[in-house]
Amino acid sequence: MAKPIKTSGPSQRQLRVGELIRHALAEMLSRGDIHDDVLASHVVTVPEVRLSPDLKLATAYIMPLGGQDVAPVLKALDGHKRYIRGEIAHRVNLKYAPDIRFRADESFAEAERIDALLDSEKVRRDTQRQPLKIDQDDDRDDDR
Repeated sequence: MAKPIKTSGPSQRQLRVGELIRHALAEMLSRGDIHDDVLASHVVTVPEVRLSPDLKLATAYIMPLGGQDVAPVLKALDGHKRYIRGEIAHRVNLKYAPDIRFRADESFAEAERIDALLDSEKVRRDTQRQPLKIDQDDDRDDDR
């Protein structure tokens, strides 16, 4: 039997566990289970959670609504990291609860950058249809 080919992307298990952790974390934030003044004053989204191949480390990408005050929100989440890890251990049935890191999500900024590139004059010029030019010298008969 041939060995399966290793891919560079995350495994199906990493993706599934990451989604479970993302849902648990988003539920904790929306219900106000984490008692913190900074988190209570912000609506926080969790677009993605990535896990290491051994499922011991989870990186949660966080973005406050509107993209304002990212640093205080990340600091507040880091301060409650131990509580969050314990809650995730109870909500998600895993052998080991992963250690959680919080990072700012930059996918929205990247999407805005790509939109700005697509709206630029150079790209717009390339995507517009140009009329086909026919040379007058092509009327010659090639059978001579």
